[in-house]
Formats: sequence, C-alpha cells, structure tokens
Amino acid sequence: MDIGISTVAWFGSAGRLARRMEERGFASVLFTDSQNLCPDVWCQLVLAAKETDRIRLGPGVTNPVTRDPAVTACAAITLQVESAGRALVCVGRGDSAVQRLGLRAQRLSDFEDYLESLQHYLQGDAVDRNGFASRLEFLPLLGDLPKVPIEVMASGPRVIELASRVADRVCLAVGADPEFLAARLERGRRAAKDAGRADGDVSFGAIVNCVAHEDMVAARDAVRGGATTFARFSAMPGSDVTKLPEPLAQAVRWIRENYDMKDHTRTNVAHTKGIPDAFVDWFSAVGGASEVSRRLQALADLGLDFVHLVPGSTDADRAVVSSSLQLIADEVLPGFAAPTTP
Repeated sequence: MDIGISTVAWFGSAGRLARRMEERGFASVLFTDSQNLCPDVWCQLVLAAKETDRIRLGPGVTNPVTRDPAVTACAAITLQVESAGRALVCVGRGDSAVQRLGLRAQRLSDFEDYLESLQHYLQGDAVDRNGFASRLEFLPLLGDLPKVPIEVMASGPRVIELASRVADRVCLAVGADPEFLAARLERGRRAAKDAGRADGDVSFGAIVNCVAHEDMVAARDAVRGGATTFARFSAMPGSDVTKLPEPLAQAVRWIRENYDMKDHTRTNVAHTKGIPDAFVDWFSAVGGASEVSRRLQALADLGLDFVHLVPGSTDADRAVVSSSLQLIADEVLPGFAAPTTP
C-alpha cells in the first residue's frame, strides 16, 4: 500500500515541501485546489515537479464546476510532461472552491458526463462540445506519453459506484474505521465488476486524517478540524444519516447544524467543539507510531492500493505536524511496501 500526503502548498513552499516528502519516502503528494483560499494548484504542482524525481503529484482535489474538462486535461498533461509521467488528476464534485463562488457541488449525472469527457480528452479522443469535435490537438505531438490516471474522491454510495465504473482510481473519503471502509470498498469493487472491468483496472484507496504523536491530546487537537471537514462530506444533502455508523451519524448531525465554512478545515473553532475524542479516534489515525501503524495496516489488510494522509488541520500546531511527519517517515513507512515508480 502506497502512502502519500495531501496538504496545502503555500507561496514559495511547493518545491521544498514536495522534495521533503519525497526524501522521507512518501509515495505521492496532493496539493489543495481552492482558488479563494490558496495558490493555484497546477502552478504549484509544476514547481514541485521540478524539485522532485520520484513522487507522484496531483491536485487534492480539483472539481468540475470551476474547471472545464478540457482545461483540467490540459493542466494534467502539462504536469505529466513536466514531471516525466508522475501526474495524477484527482477530482471530486466540489467543495470549498465551489462554495467560495456561491455555487454548489455538481449533480451526479453531470459529474458522470464530466468524468467521461475528461477521460476522452486525456486519451486524445474527440469530445462533442455543442456540436463541435473538441480535442487536445497538441497531444499527438507528445508521442507515447502515458495517460494521466483519473482519481475520484468519493464518500457516498452513488459516487463510489460511479467512480468505480469510470475512473482509474477511487479514493474513499469515509475515515479510517476498517469495518465501515470495507463496506464502501466492497460497493466499489462490485460496481467495477458489474461494469465489466477486470481486476486491476481500478485502484482503490482512502484519504485519512492522521497525526502520529505520543501525546494523545496534542494529536487529537491537531487532527480534529480536518476530521470534521472530511466527516462533513457524509453530511451533504442526500446523505441518509440512518445508514451511517453511529459515531459518524452523531458527528453528521452536529456538523449539519453547526459547521461554519469561514472556519473550514480549522481546529479549535466553534464547530469542532461538538466533535468528541471518541469520534476523532474512530475516524482518524492518531496516537503514537505503533498505533498509527496498526490503523494503517488494518487498511492495507483490506487490500487498499494507496492511502493519502492529511497531516493535520489548517491551523494545527506546526511543531506537532512536523514531528508527526518525521515520526511517520521514520517508524511507519518502513513497515509498508516501497513506493512504486510510475
């Protein structure tokens, strides 16, 4: 199971941050795509590509509302060329980037059309755009460039099923509880099989809020804001709370009433006050190195191909986050398979 990092790249830090993650042995790094909150993700990713040699790179995650599929495909292929084949294009239905424009996440049927168009552009095929055969006309000039994989971040059953039919990779954003994650994983695998896809056509992984620190109070404080943000994906309209595990259902009820987007991803704010320690422990991987290793091994035992770790909330104690990343690199990563080379 490859283990990577999903984080924000601030101005002037992208190359240095990616190089540090590569040196520590992480398999991938995703940078946040939210145009009102942080620098442009594709610019930052190209900067990161120039400072690294092995680590895979992608947005964590982009969306179909603010970015046309042709624009996203062009950006992804540019990163693929500049990184010598290490690009990922990770996409969801839309969160803060969309909300900051007063818009909503894309409807499921439109999201399916978007993903299919994006696949066609990345493959060099024509896409019917209002009667015009649209394609990336420069792509044949690049020779045998490997296709950029599409990874969809999904939490709800219908998005998981869609992603499993259309995408190359499916990232489950449902926390770190093995039992709940296994049920969502099985739904994805079944949807892929029903769509006629062979074993290996789709890679499955998860995104997990994670802080490794011997002080459990510090670890929980550092991860609580991010865990609340990711639990919010299960609180979106249309999510049936009665079908969620009770720890997540309790959090969803609180989030629906109290989440404030002005404090999005932050910890120690009003909407995290109702998120108990028990939920943080259930949803995240927190604790000392041995506990984090145990939690991640439980996910590897499910047959996951990859995990993206979210190393702390936006305003978490930087010293805690830094020491956590070093501890994970030194004591957790060696217990897993070496990162793959694209």
